[in-house]
Amino acid sequence: QVQVVESGGGLVQPGGSLSLSCVVSGTFFRVYGMGWYRQGPGKQRERVATISRGSSTNYGDFVKGRFTISRDNTKNTVYLQMNSLKPEDTAVYYCNADLVDSSGATIRSGGYWGQGTQVTVSS
Repeated sequence: QVQVVESGGGLVQPGGSLSLSCVVSGTFFRVYGMGWYRQGPGKQRERVATISRGSSTNYGDFVKGRFTISRDNTKNTVYLQMNSLKPEDTAVYYCNADLVDSSGATIRSGGYWGQGTQVTVSS
């Protein structure tokens, strides 16, 4: 059993900040890549940011220096600090985690997803 649980969403005014967290727990050996994705109203899910176990990061073009992804491997947790938020950032934000077993084999192709946390940017 694996659980991926996001937290930290909410309502914020344009220009404001929010910090999201995602904790992975359950039966696995190690967490490899982790990432944040989002799906806005009427839109397809898109990649926000990803981070490798060694903390190499990659961001969606729309982030443009406003968001920062980080992780704590000792806590199997990934964070997303979002600054200078815009109304178009309104979406459900999902966490994804790639898990491996003791042999290094990926447990599930495509990783495990959380249930999502709503972020609403509005005045």
